[in-house]
Amino acid sequence: MNDVLAAKPSSAWTMFTYLNFVVAAVMMAGGIYFLEASFAAKGFYAMAALMLVSSTAAITKSIRDAEESQRLHNKIDEARTERLLMEVNTPRS
Repeated sequence: MNDVLAAKPSSAWTMFTYLNFVVAAVMMAGGIYFLEASFAAKGFYAMAALMLVSSTAAITKSIRDAEESQRLHNKIDEARTERLLMEVNTPRS
């Protein structure tokens, strides 16, 4: 069986993604804060921004979990196939 290990992201990439998120969040918060609108409208935009971030994280996790589940399913199928091939190829006495 070929075990393909997922490449771990580098620390530079991880730092970049965190920094990118922080910059985007600060820009969004600044944009909402300086928006010329009522407090209620600013609150609505802030809640929408938070909901967008949380739903993005949730869908990303769901997609990753589905992919990991598929990998496990494929490994199980591959092991079953190998076992069947070993049983067929073993000589009977």
